Amino acid sequence: MLNKNLFALNAIAFSILCVSPRVFGQSDSTRNLKEVNVQGITSDVFKTAAPVQSVTSSDFSRYSAFSVADAVRNFSGVAVRDYGGIGGLKTVSVRSMGAGYTSVLYDGILINDAQTGQVDLGRFNLLNLQQIILYTGQPLNLNLPARSYANSAVLSLITKQPQLSREKPNRFTAGIRAGSFGLINPYLQWQQRLSGNWSMVLNGSTLNANGNYRFKDSFGGKDTIGRRVNSDVSTQQIDGGVYYSRNDSTKFRLQFNYINSDRGLPGPVILNAVYDNQHLLNQDAFVQAAYDRIWQNSLHLLLTAKASHNYQHYTDASFLNNNGGANEHYTQREIYQSATLSYKPLQNWEIAYGTDASFVDMDVDVYKYVFPKRLSLYNILASNLKLGRFGIQTSLLSTYINDDNETNAAAKSKSAWSPTLVASYEAMKNGELLIRAFYKNVYRYPNLSEQYYYAVQPRDIKPEQSRQYNVGAVYTKNLDGFAEYVSAGVDGYYYNVTNKIFTFPGRSAEIISVRNIGKVDIRGLDVNIKTRFKPVADYTGLFNLSYTYQKAIDISNMGDSFYKEQIPYTPKHTLALNAGVKHQGIGLFYNHIFSSSRYYLSNNRPEYYLPAYHISDFSFTYDFRLFKKQFYSALEVNNAFNSDYVIVKGYPMPPRSIRLTLQLTI
Repeated sequence: MLNKNLFALNAIAFSILCVSPRVFGQSDSTRNLKEVNVQGITSDVFKTAAPVQSVTSSDFSRYSAFSVADAVRNFSGVAVRDYGGIGGLKTVSVRSMGAGYTSVLYDGILINDAQTGQVDLGRFNLLNLQQIILYTGQPLNLNLPARSYANSAVLSLITKQPQLSREKPNRFTAGIRAGSFGLINPYLQWQQRLSGNWSMVLNGSTLNANGNYRFKDSFGGKDTIGRRVNSDVSTQQIDGGVYYSRNDSTKFRLQFNYINSDRGLPGPVILNAVYDNQHLLNQDAFVQAAYDRIWQNSLHLLLTAKASHNYQHYTDASFLNNNGGANEHYTQREIYQSATLSYKPLQNWEIAYGTDASFVDMDVDVYKYVFPKRLSLYNILASNLKLGRFGIQTSLLSTYINDDNETNAAAKSKSAWSPTLVASYEAMKNGELLIRAFYKNVYRYPNLSEQYYYAVQPRDIKPEQSRQYNVGAVYTKNLDGFAEYVSAGVDGYYYNVTNKIFTFPGRSAEIISVRNIGKVDIRGLDVNIKTRFKPVADYTGLFNLSYTYQKAIDISNMGDSFYKEQIPYTPKHTLALNAGVKHQGIGLFYNHIFSSSRYYLSNNRPEYYLPAYHISDFSFTYDFRLFKKQFYSALEVNNAFNSDYVIVKGYPMPPRSIRLTLQLTI
């Protein structure tokens, strides 16, 4: 009965929202507003009810960032799991919750991997990104798809939108990045105004690198020099979109993205072994559309849709079986639709309702695979109320998961309700100090690999449940002296996770075990400090510092030898520091990352110890004009002091490397 009600609720709600322009619509009118010139310095820190961190395209070189994973490693509370090299897998974990708890949005629409539940951030270059925003808790904008509320953190990737005029109807940007380990990365962007309301963007890039680098290997108790092999990567990417905008009241966009990636998998360095037979081919494509309409009575409608197709081909000639090695093909398809409607019954009160539907199916040619299909339905009811200095945001998310397959009985349908409460208080009349807190309940459903991979019958796995509490404050003050502004934020948090899903490897892939046995307590503190200052005339100094303390302990079973010990790959202390100076078109920046020691297994014993590491990067940027054309150049020295370190056991990270960029815009 519950299933039928949920299906009916989604069908009715989606139908109402789709016809809402006719029901609630009013005729458009244009209002001319007087131009207002605003002067002064504004901090780039978000003073919001829930923690928000951001980095823009103008700062990517400042952070020596090559991919999205590089750009977010300076955020507090963020741990990047990096398997090394340009083509290595890169995922992000926020506050030790794991990659499966971070939603990645591409212009507001979720990038979904139902098979593994995690997104490889190394696949996204920064060439077409305008901004990256990390929301801890949930986004504070109510007009988002319902799935945006389903995780404990949201990483939002915002692409560059056309900024053209009649006087300048097009813009071309061409550039090339080259550097160590055979890196060659040419790229091109074309922006074109099609009419008064229509414009388009087209991006293309290709990346090639051999990926081979030297590293220290302590095999046999002696330091020797090894060389990473089978690390080559060849990637081609094309993406773009068509955009329509009318007085900011009506917007439409149609976007596409295609990535072809062919790379070797070097494997872990264990007992001086060399893995040179593993290979992975990815061909991923998606098309997505969004329609955004705001009426004069504050009614706001957002409709989104997406179709995606992801293909993987994995080979390993050294794998021992009767077929002469592993030769596996994975195909994942998804159709997704969403509708969200918000309204302001009062000037200080906004309410919203959203409904999402996603259908995913998998084709995998591995032993006894069941070819699962998953239907996911999400409904969100949210409210944002402002009462003087107080702000209160509430939401209630309904989730329903229904599986089917072609061979055996599928896992039972699952549903849950997930509430969230966010509160804030402006402690000063001038708004410089904001006190904030939130509570959030999150369910993480087993991904398709956990539920079905090499399972004769679907595994009986319960969803993970986490209860999350956060209390913090952010202070921002604009100044007129040596410093232009100073901003400081601090947040303490406690997360409790039950029904933690663990995967236990066996003697072969056919006998892996996936079970609910875990309970984890996470206590932490995030600190962020930012300032901008003028040391002398025409010079601008920048300083950012992010610090995180985390105590994430396993409390699954008092009888376990690792009871109340730090969970794997979780340092207690991390620090990111970025400083630099800009003068006219010249910029010089220093970036430093520190991670304290940690353990790669649950037992915090010496044989599972990974030492602390420091990484220092330098970057030099220069904007100049030549032949009446605008040029941008950058020189980056990564791991400048040649630190020998690993993030994941057995995967040595690259030594010192150099990267050069030259870009022309006309």
